[in-house]
Amino acid sequence: MTKIAILASHNGSGFEALYEASKNNLVDLEIVLIISNNQDANILAKAKAFGLESYVVNNKLYDNSDDRIHELLKLYQCDFVFLSGYMKKISSTLTKNFHIINSHPSLLPAYGGNGMYGRFVHEAVIKNKEKISGVTIHEVNENYDEGKIILQKKLILAQDETVENLETKIKQLEQKVIIEAFQKLLNTSK
Repeated sequence: MTKIAILASHNGSGFEALYEASKNNLVDLEIVLIISNNQDANILAKAKAFGLESYVVNNKLYDNSDDRIHELLKLYQCDFVFLSGYMKKISSTLTKNFHIINSHPSLLPAYGGNGMYGRFVHEAVIKNKEKISGVTIHEVNENYDEGKIILQKKLILAQDETVENLETKIKQLEQKVIIEAFQKLLNTSK
């Protein structure tokens, strides 16, 4: 079974989709490790409730948090790393040694890059009167949101779309797209 680590800064909603999919045999994945840079992240409580190993790794606790993350990923023999709302830039040390996947709440390359995450993306989409938005699952490299695209799914915005409504729609779509992307990844990596 393919081993995966989840990196998250807050809730890690994508983690829950993968966890449920693995439990229901929709993806051949075993989540073996949760890492957060935020000691108050909700994902840490979820990890505990699900009986999963979790660690807080940040620059307050470690001189080089990337080195510590690297050590943990090696220790747990992770094949993949999934970023579920992880708010730190990933170093080239990690991107060169692990297959890191991210979910982004827009149709990249549109609305990607430094500072473009979550609500900021949706606000920009609404402000620019876009007619479509969506979710992109992509490989992670050392630049924000520039890695190879694995899968994209779009949705059509309502004429009176609000930021809150769009955020909800994107999160719902994201749950499905993450699973579909990992099904695709795991089928091609066999």
